[in-house]
Formats: sequence, structure tokens, C-alpha cells
Amino acid sequence: MESKLALTVDGEEHAIVVDNRTTLLDALRDHLGSTAPKKGCDHGQCGSCTVLEDDRRVTTCLSLAVAHDGASIVTASGLSGDDGLHPMQQAFIDQDAFQCGYCTPGQICSAIGMLAEAADGSPSFVTDDLAEAPSLTDAEIRERLSGNLCRCGAYVNIVAAVKQAAEEGTA
Repeated sequence: MESKLALTVDGEEHAIVVDNRTTLLDALRDHLGSTAPKKGCDHGQCGSCTVLEDDRRVTTCLSLAVAHDGASIVTASGLSGDDGLHPMQQAFIDQDAFQCGYCTPGQICSAIGMLAEAADGSPSFVTDDLAEAPSLTDAEIRERLSGNLCRCGAYVNIVAAVKQAAEEGTA
């Protein structure tokens, strides 16, 4: 069975027809040509397919496209604007937070979503005081990004990039 979907991806509206079993990742890559979300593990364990939907992280390899009909999705490609790179993208460059770059789009989207979650006061496993907004310690950042793997091991620089963007208050 197939369904017609309306998706807004990186500010551009699309109408597509997909098999109801199509993942959001496959709809983005195969039907819309978006190459920012990557197919890594295809089991929701590596985070390379992460995008933002309403400022929330979505692991697209685990999400059926039909569940996102009418959604507004932002991939790492849609983060930059006329005035340049998104602050998180710039922080990743400034802190040399990537090596091969395969996981980087998912890492960046996840980091932006994670900062929004922290700003909303959502605790993580390592949050010390549940009555206050979490402070973004290295441990807090690592815990919140633990669903995003970097096979090259650029974690120290990824944490530094997230801290830079958070400190600038522009992420």
C-alpha cells in the first residue's frame, strides 16, 4: 500500500508517494535526494541519520515516513542561511570536531536538539539537580549525545564544539 505525503524539508515543500513501509531516512534520501542524513547502522544505534523535526531529534532510520506527513524537517544541509553557517556547524569547524565526516550531519542535528532539550529543563541520566536546568558539563554533553557514534573517535572535539555553541548562546 502507498501513501501520498507532504513534507517540508529544509524549508522546501514536497509531495511524494511512498510505500507505507518506507522509512523517513529512505524517503529523504531516495525520494527527495537529501544526502545529509546518512544510513549508518539502519538500527537506530549510531545516530548518523538524525534530523530535527520541530527542534526535536528524530532517528530517521527507525521512523516510518507516513508518521511524519505534514512535518517540517531540518537536515544538517538546511541549517545554514544567507548569513553563513549555523553556529553549531561553525563550532564543529572551529573545534575540528570531525575526521571522516560521515557522522557529522547527525552529530550536529543531535547536538542542536540536545541543547534545546537541556534548555527546556529535560534531565538526563547524569543530571545532578532535577529541580534546576541542567548545566552542560562534559559528562552531561557526553550522556546526551551517547546515541551518536563517531567511529573516528572525535568525541573530545565534539564535546568542545557543543560547549562553544552553547556558550555563545546561539545553538
